[in-house]
Amino acid sequence: MPVSQPDRRPTGVVPGPSGTGVLNIGEVLRELAEEFPRVTASKIRFLEEKGLISPQRTRAGYRKYASHDVERLRFVLALQRDQYLPLKVIKDYVDAIDRGERPESLPGGLTLSPRVVSDQLSRELQGHARRLTAETLAAEAGAPRRLVDDLVSFGLITAVDNRFDEHALKITKACVQLEGHGIEPRHLRPFRAAADRELGLVESVVAPVASRRDVASKARAAETAREISELCLGLHSALVHSHIARMDS
Repeated sequence: MPVSQPDRRPTGVVPGPSGTGVLNIGEVLRELAEEFPRVTASKIRFLEEKGLISPQRTRAGYRKYASHDVERLRFVLALQRDQYLPLKVIKDYVDAIDRGERPESLPGGLTLSPRVVSDQLSRELQGHARRLTAETLAAEAGAPRRLVDDLVSFGLITAVDNRFDEHALKITKACVQLEGHGIEPRHLRPFRAAADRELGLVESVVAPVASRRDVASKARAAETAREISELCLGLHSALVHSHIARMDS
């Protein structure tokens, strides 16, 4: 889907229940309730704090949400829910569009606009949030069913209610390629153990914030966990590539 450049001006705003052409935060929550029933005012304020949305304010300081603010919220919330993308990645993407640039894609190959959150976008996002049977997973990854069973056996992928997610598909595709180099699932158990250790480290860092009951704190904990995870992955990649580079020296 082509990326369209957003218009910050609240043109074409559909009047809210008050007839003013803008919505208050309670009205925004009602607009989002069907698709995002767990979203709260605290979560919306957290996204504003992170610079993902910038609603206008009344003289009294109350937030005023135009239609493009609501669409932008839908875009951000959908990518968080369905693609597990860190807010920083989403923000960098929408900021580039706001500057008039045309970024090629988000991680995972999605090319979307924050101003185009329509039925088409919803279908595309839902397609990336599919739940796959073992047979479908094997077919889409180009893997023999035996490989899928081995990955489950060695704890590299896990089914929930007999369904696999997009992460399992990415893992399976990678393992198909690795098998071509003679690396079998049984050789990959250290990766599972390393991932568990990394998760333990991340959880220990965010535990003080995650233990709080308010939604904003939980959102901050989740976002911090994603950021730390990305840094850990970058560190791991750099360490491995530094050793590989020595093969040429």
